[in-house]
Amino acid sequence: MCGVVGIVSRRPVNQQIYDALLALQHRGQDAAGIVTGDGNRLYLRKDNGLVREVFEPRHMQRLRGNVGIGHVRYPTAGSSSAAEAQPMYVNSPYGISLAHNGNLTNAAELEDDVFRADLRHVNTNSDSEILLNVLAHELQKIGAQEPRPEHVLDAVEGVHRRCRGAYGAVAMVRGFGIVAVRDPHGIRPLAYGVRETVRGTEHMVASESNAIDILGFDFVRDVAPGEAICITEAGEVEARVCAPPATHSPCIFEHVYLAREDSILDGVSVYKARLRMGEHLAERILAEWGTKHDIDVVIPIPESSRTSAIPLAYALNVKFREGFVKNRYIGRTFIMPGQKQRQRSVQQKLNAIDLEFAGKNVLLVEDSIVRGTTTGQIVRQARAAGANKVFMAVAAPPVRYPNVYGIDMPASHELVAFNRTEEQIAERIGVDGLVYQNVDDLVASAAEGNPALTHFDCSVFDGDYVTGDIDDDYLTRLSMVRSDRMKQKREADRAGMVRTAIDLHNVDA
Repeated sequence: MCGVVGIVSRRPVNQQIYDALLALQHRGQDAAGIVTGDGNRLYLRKDNGLVREVFEPRHMQRLRGNVGIGHVRYPTAGSSSAAEAQPMYVNSPYGISLAHNGNLTNAAELEDDVFRADLRHVNTNSDSEILLNVLAHELQKIGAQEPRPEHVLDAVEGVHRRCRGAYGAVAMVRGFGIVAVRDPHGIRPLAYGVRETVRGTEHMVASESNAIDILGFDFVRDVAPGEAICITEAGEVEARVCAPPATHSPCIFEHVYLAREDSILDGVSVYKARLRMGEHLAERILAEWGTKHDIDVVIPIPESSRTSAIPLAYALNVKFREGFVKNRYIGRTFIMPGQKQRQRSVQQKLNAIDLEFAGKNVLLVEDSIVRGTTTGQIVRQARAAGANKVFMAVAAPPVRYPNVYGIDMPASHELVAFNRTEEQIAERIGVDGLVYQNVDDLVASAAEGNPALTHFDCSVFDGDYVTGDIDDDYLTRLSMVRSDRMKQKREADRAGMVRTAIDLHNVDA
C-alpha cells in the first residue's frame, strides 16, 4: 500500500504535490519522494521518513517546474532502505520517473526478462523498479525521437502484456508530461481530476479522491481498469484502455482499512461503506447473541473502526463511547515494519479512559485483526481499566491469507486466524466473545454504493486471488520474505552495513 500523485499545472507543482502527499500520508509512512520537471531537467528529492521530515524548504526550492509526480511508501517485501524510496528514475529513453502503488506477482520472472532480453539492470529489490524498466523498454522499442501520446499508450499496452498483479502507477516522461496507469483488474485505486484556472486547465491523478478534493481540483472519474491517461505538458489529454477486458475487482480492504473515509473509490463512498459494515455487523451480533446480550457500552478502537461502531451501537440499543484516547503523532501500527515497533507503538498510541470501562461489559469494535498481538494488548488495556467483560466485534471477516497485491500482510503462519476457529482466536486475544463480519455482508456493504461493481478482491479473507497466477509455491516464497523474522534479519544486516561503513570512515580518518 502506497500513495501516488501526478500533477500537470500552469504554475509550480512542488507545493501542490507536497500537499497531496500529506493527504495520502496514511497510505505510507516509510518514505516519501517528489520529482518535478521544467522541460529538459528533472529535479528529485526522496528519502526515508514522513513527508514533513523528507522535505525541508531548501529541498522544495530545488523542485522546479510545472509538472511532477510524488509518492509515499511503505515496504511490502523489500527493505526500508532509502534506495527503494520512490519515484524511481531511468535515463533511457528520454528520462522517465515512476511512482507505483501495488505489487507485481510475476516480478521474479520479469526481473530476469528485463536483464536477459531488455539488457537492463535492476539495482534494488523493488518491483516498482522492474515496472519502470518494462515501461522504458516498451517506449524504447517504439523508437520515436520525441514521444507523442499514441507512443506512450502503445508502450502501456506492452506493459500490460508483460506485467501481472496490481498497479496504480503514474510516470513522468521528460519533456512530454505524465501518464497514469491502472492494472487490468483495477485492484489498486487511481482517480483523475481537473481544475480550471485563469491560465488554463490543470490536471491531477492520485491514489484517492480525497487528495484531489483537498487541492481544490474537481474529481472527474476513476481511471478505468486497464486504462492509461496521458497528460502532456501543454495540457492535452488522451486516454485509452490498453488491456483486454478483465473482471473489475477492486481491493475490498481499501474500504475496510486502507483508504481515508473522505475518499470515493470506484463510485463507492468509503465512509458510507463503513457505516453499512457496522449495520451488517450488528445484525450478525443479534443473530448470534440475541437481543438479551449483556453489552453495556460499544467502544471503537481508533480510528478506522469508529464509523462502523456508531450504527452498530444504535442497532444494539446500547451506549456509544470513546474509551481510548489516541496520540495522533504515532503512525498506523498495521503498516509498521516490525512486530516490536508495532507493539511499542500501540503502548504509546492508545490510552484507556478508565471511567468508560470500570465495571462494564464492553464491546470493542475493530476494523480488522491481522496478527492479533496488538489487539491482545488493547484487550489487556481494557481489562486493566476495570472492564467486567470484554467482547470484540470485527467489521471484516477473519484474515486467513496473505495479500499479494501490495499490502504487507505477514506470512500465513503469523496471521492469528490462520488454521484457527473463531473460538480459538477469541481465546488467543483474550476476549469473552468474538464476532466477525462475513464476506458476503462485507461485499454488500461496498457494492451497495455502486451496483455496477459485481466483484471485489477478497483474497485475504477467502484465498481467491483474482489474477489467477497464485499457487502454494508462490505463497511459500512470499512467506520467506514477508515474515517478521526475515524483516528483522534484513534490518539487522542493513544496520551492520551502516556500522561497518562508519567504522571504516573512522579508520580512514
